[in-house]
Amino acid sequence: METKHTMELSQQYLMPVYKPLPVAFVRGQGCRLWDAEGNQYLDFVAGIAVVGVGHCHQRVVEAIAAQARQLMHTSNLYYIPPQAQLAQRLAQLSFGDRCFFANSGAEANEAAIKLARRWAGQHRGDDCKDIVTAYQSFHGRTLATVAATGQEKFQKPFHPLPPGFKYVPFNDIPALAEAIDDHTCAVMLETIQAEGGINVPDDDYLPAVRELCDEHGILLILDEVQTGLGRTGRWFGYQHTNIQPDVMTLAKSLGGGFPIGACVAGEDVATAFQPGDHASTFGGNHLACAAALATLEVIETEGLVENAARIGAVLTQMLQDQLGPTGLLDHVRGKGLLLAVQLADSISAKETQRQCLAAGLVVNALAEHTIRLVPPLIVTEEECSEAVQILTEAVRAVAGD
Repeated sequence: METKHTMELSQQYLMPVYKPLPVAFVRGQGCRLWDAEGNQYLDFVAGIAVVGVGHCHQRVVEAIAAQARQLMHTSNLYYIPPQAQLAQRLAQLSFGDRCFFANSGAEANEAAIKLARRWAGQHRGDDCKDIVTAYQSFHGRTLATVAATGQEKFQKPFHPLPPGFKYVPFNDIPALAEAIDDHTCAVMLETIQAEGGINVPDDDYLPAVRELCDEHGILLILDEVQTGLGRTGRWFGYQHTNIQPDVMTLAKSLGGGFPIGACVAGEDVATAFQPGDHASTFGGNHLACAAALATLEVIETEGLVENAARIGAVLTQMLQDQLGPTGLLDHVRGKGLLLAVQLADSISAKETQRQCLAAGLVVNALAEHTIRLVPPLIVTEEECSEAVQILTEAVRAVAGD
């Protein structure tokens, strides 16, 4: 089906909650995409940090195909072998002891919110249910996770929202200390605010948050939906510090492109949930867990965590070396392969995104003057060089150079 026909059908039959760019991708391999007309693109969005192992990785494809031929779904009324194996593997890789599986990051965060309140009800009393989150955070699109998200633009159209959330500036310990009171059950933060602008906290921020949570006897929930599974150059973002959370949420890269989310917690917190407290019809089914197991194997055996750290530094340097002299780059920030290119105030990120797409590079306009780069973790130096060249030419074109 041609792109034009896809666009016409989408505009006629889909609810208008998206404003897609004028391209319809039909095939992918590694860091490359092809549209319906056969044009090739270098992908530095990766489905918004989802296809960490690249498009259609052979091991993931084979695992999904084999599981689909055998058994796709039975529900959590019964034991699910790959689900048990996946929970074990995530526990081995992280601080956690137990997992709950869902279908998305928002659902994983919903589980974390409910778990924290269930735990607090058992350990601190029924009036201890508030959760402190940060301004510019992003935790999902359900009503509860929109309420947890500290951005009014996501909340305003959908009031009244579920109560029980407070917001403080990110990377501000005094503000957080002031917000915590006898009604607080948890603090919920991203290790790097991804959707909020790739905002990286000071090195001592998360350790100080951990200390505050310990001092008040409350939980620390880390939303690692975008930062987890190698994206920042460590398996999990919290591993850049010497602390551990009580609860962690994962999604995006976990299934290699297949939808799956996870809420991971230590034993004492995880067992606050009892049968009937929470559930998901599709969560952790055979197919999703087979995809996730294969994805984790690829990340480990192909050294993609290490590659993200190394190539992220290379890409950052390339951007500074090529874009910097133009005077059109403000700075580059982020960790690993979660990067923001902050352009000069005269340069539109959306127009830069359009110019890049026309030249065969897929990037994301995250804010008015901010481009997000989250390529697959398999990306090479050569592909980074190609991307930076296209991006530099696009920025120059927008500037009228």
